[in-house]
Amino acid sequence: MVTEYLECRPCKKKLAAWSRDILDQLDPSHREQFPAVLTYRLSCDREVVRLLRGRTLGNSATALYRHLCLRHKEHYLGQSTLYLSVLRNFVTQNTDPSSLIAALPQMVPVPSPSWLLSVYAREVLTRLPELKARVTSVYGSILKMDSTKKVTKKLAGHAAGTAAWVTDVGNEIGQVLMCVLTEGEGKGLLPMCSGLVVRYRRAGEAPPQVLYVDRDCCSAGDKGKAAAMFSEWDQLVVRLDVWHFIRRIAVGVTTDSHPLYAPFMGHLSACIFEWDAGDVERLKEACGGKPTAKELARHCRRRTRGAKETKELIEQLLNDFMEATDTMGVRLFDKERMEEIWRTQQPHIECIQDPPGVQLYRRIGR
Repeated sequence: MVTEYLECRPCKKKLAAWSRDILDQLDPSHREQFPAVLTYRLSCDREVVRLLRGRTLGNSATALYRHLCLRHKEHYLGQSTLYLSVLRNFVTQNTDPSSLIAALPQMVPVPSPSWLLSVYAREVLTRLPELKARVTSVYGSILKMDSTKKVTKKLAGHAAGTAAWVTDVGNEIGQVLMCVLTEGEGKGLLPMCSGLVVRYRRAGEAPPQVLYVDRDCCSAGDKGKAAAMFSEWDQLVVRLDVWHFIRRIAVGVTTDSHPLYAPFMGHLSACIFEWDAGDVERLKEACGGKPTAKELARHCRRRTRGAKETKELIEQLLNDFMEATDTMGVRLFDKERMEEIWRTQQPHIECIQDPPGVQLYRRIGR
């Protein structure tokens, strides 16, 4: 590969003609003709960089490094064989064979996996406007906002301890609209919420119908704190995510390794949801018999039973399991704790119901 070095007169910095600072001054059609990504000393073919884009559990930078080493070694051995076969024609009786082997060029080592990752990061920066446009073009009519601390605990280096929460906003088909790192929930999420509202307004998209949250779904006033953060969306209905409601009830269980834990959680889910009768009948006609649990989950919708029926069923379930024990006499519930949890969670039963006209293909879980 041949190029020229351009030197800046004031700072004496040298730049290769293929470097990004030079290529950015060209139009896209000419810029795409350059087949390599340059670093300070080495260059990497863009075909290799493309192999890093779809990195998964079995397609890491280390795996690509091993694959490149194998390919380079095979190519080196093939070229060495050709070199020696051609050189044999010039061998005489006085020629020392060891001198021929000594003249064999050495294979250039493949750069390390960390260098491959650095090249990939450099290439991603060139596509940053495109990636930003693609990410900010995601919308949805049913949103879910959830926060967790698990991701921030994995931050290392200078980023460690700089954030306490990670908050994601996704739509009904699992796409992520926005992800932010904050020091706290509540008011700390106001810039994110304002940004979502502005994004919808600028794109001319209809505001979402429903927002599922893990907290602040309701309050003593007309609107909860979550709805107040999206005050511009007057028709937005805020609901508590059922998975978080179930986890709040499960806090009253003595241990999740209890033999009765799984049956209790299954019955608790059945107290909240019911299968759509029309979908079940059509599935029975298609299967010609009783469908399995996997077939129901794949082809049928589930809807909430209603606040009154849900409350009665959960109360009956708690009464049935309140004195339940395993073979060693260990109770499933901490009775006093479960009674307090149920007292505080009863007002949220209305918040977990499906809004009128909204029915989702859903499962319990993240």
